[in-house]
Amino acid sequence: MTLPTSEVRVAERVVPGLVVRGPVGSGEAMTVHSPWDGAEIATLPTTTPDEADAVLDRARTAFGFYRRTPAWKRAQILERASHLIEENAEQLARIIAAEGGKPLKDARVEAKRGASTFRWASEEAKRTGGEIIEMDADSGGEHRFGWTFREPRGVVLAISPFNFPLNLVAHKVAPALAAGNVVVLKPASTTPVTALRLAELLREAGLPDDCLQVVVGPGGTLGNKLVMDERVNMVSFTGSPPVGRQIASDAGMKMVTLELGNNSATIVDEDANLELAVQRIVAGGFANSGQVCISVQRVVVHEKVYDEFMATLVPAVEALTVGDPLDETTDVSSLISPAEVERVKGWIQEAVDQGAKLATGGVTEHGHLRPTVLTDVTRDMKVCAREVFGPVLSILKARDLCEAIDISNDSEMGLQAGVFTSDLNKALYAARRLEVGGVMINEVPTFRVDHMPYGGIKGSGIGREGVRFAIREMTEMKMVAIREMDWQTGGAPSDACSREPLGP
Repeated sequence: MTLPTSEVRVAERVVPGLVVRGPVGSGEAMTVHSPWDGAEIATLPTTTPDEADAVLDRARTAFGFYRRTPAWKRAQILERASHLIEENAEQLARIIAAEGGKPLKDARVEAKRGASTFRWASEEAKRTGGEIIEMDADSGGEHRFGWTFREPRGVVLAISPFNFPLNLVAHKVAPALAAGNVVVLKPASTTPVTALRLAELLREAGLPDDCLQVVVGPGGTLGNKLVMDERVNMVSFTGSPPVGRQIASDAGMKMVTLELGNNSATIVDEDANLELAVQRIVAGGFANSGQVCISVQRVVVHEKVYDEFMATLVPAVEALTVGDPLDETTDVSSLISPAEVERVKGWIQEAVDQGAKLATGGVTEHGHLRPTVLTDVTRDMKVCAREVFGPVLSILKARDLCEAIDISNDSEMGLQAGVFTSDLNKALYAARRLEVGGVMINEVPTFRVDHMPYGGIKGSGIGREGVRFAIREMTEMKMVAIREMDWQTGGAPSDACSREPLGP
């Protein structure tokens, strides 16, 4: 089947004159709108089921040759891609801001991190080897030599979310390619243009045809078809828990990694540096309007410093600027869709109706959500018990560190948590007892660098990201054992040569 190609023109307001190669497909056209003001960003075709079949066939063919590409070549392609992302960082940042509603200053940080993720992948492409196994550590392993090595799984289906349309794509694509896999990428339908531009940069960096194919379409049809298809060897998904659980059910025997979010808690103990805690909580709670899997959502404050903490927090939150994501001064912009705005507003109102108090925030005159702080919340309110994914902080009070840990652990999810304390013993105590995949000390759970292991426990997912750790998930271990034979007789190995000595 011949797969059609198309060109997608990006709105002049975003990047003047930019035209990108469209996704694979010729299906019904889809328009991408700015979540801030509804302005059109781009129109592109979707991928039909028949075209998805052709994509998978091409991916299998591409894997046949790409898996044999030497590590140095894979590393070289990824290093070039990193440089190209840096060179086009401002362009990418503007696309991210326009289609995702992320403030431009934060979009620039994401572009920088995307380049870093590919750079890490270029290094890790050279370190995908296994290990030596001491076979004679067991009596049955005498006269044997053993080692492991890692092989790529094959076709990786990467399903990425809207909130980091560059760097969370990079965290799937870069390690997959580093390990010798090929990728079928389905970006979020609300933010596909960033992924299309990244695919262009990878082609420019020298990635062979069909090693990365971008498809666009509804998750319930196109996504489901790809997840269940036997030509896919692994699914890497970041998104909502209900969709993640469905993918795990549908994938069968495929390898699956899932990053499904959190309702992240941050503990502020009585001996914490309150100035630092407030500064980091404001940054971690309202970045990208709270639409971050590890956004600060619940803040558990020791009762002895609660009043002082609130007196510092509220003015800091009120100082944030809400506005157009392409405005250089904007700190907080819009949620990804009007439906999400209405949902979060409903959760806030429900909490207030149940007894919570609105310390600051609410809705702007134009209907956008302001950064919001709620007090007098209870654990069972939606704003505490579930993932808000919006610009809302819920502040709870604790008698001591033990109660703060208990409150933090009272969740079906467990991705990351933060603890502010000046006592090393308390920090270690909390690190051991918090039921999460990552504990950040004197930092918020929103903290992440792109080479660290990242992933959760409980309902927050399966597997780990972070380039080196993602490569482990995206490869399979193979064991090789060799029985030592006597090279002269062909029998059991001997310690002595049978030849005559050479003489005096």
